[in-house]
Amino acid sequence: MPAARESLLDAAYAALARRPWSAVRMVDVAAAAGVSRQTLYNEFGSKDGLARALVRRETDGYLAGVDRALTGHGDPRERLTATAEWTVAAARDNALVRAVLTGC
Repeated sequence: MPAARESLLDAAYAALARRPWSAVRMVDVAAAAGVSRQTLYNEFGSKDGLARALVRRETDGYLAGVDRALTGHGDPRERLTATAEWTVAAARDNALVRAVLTGC
């Protein structure tokens, strides 16, 4: 089920890019992922469960980038600069990461 889970999260992310979360419909997410609505509910339990999983996936990706920047080559100043650059890029490119970092 990992492939279906990722497809569902991708579909939810794409839906969220087009409309506010309150307007995202589970049936539309399932259809976009090519699975049944029941599969979506079996995987996440509810719309809130889907939201939590989506935020977790996106923030995990952001934090992995922070880890790479902090453990990269160079002196501490270069690593901190790389971390700041990664943070700005991640916030610019990912609305969920931006919302987590800014609180809005």
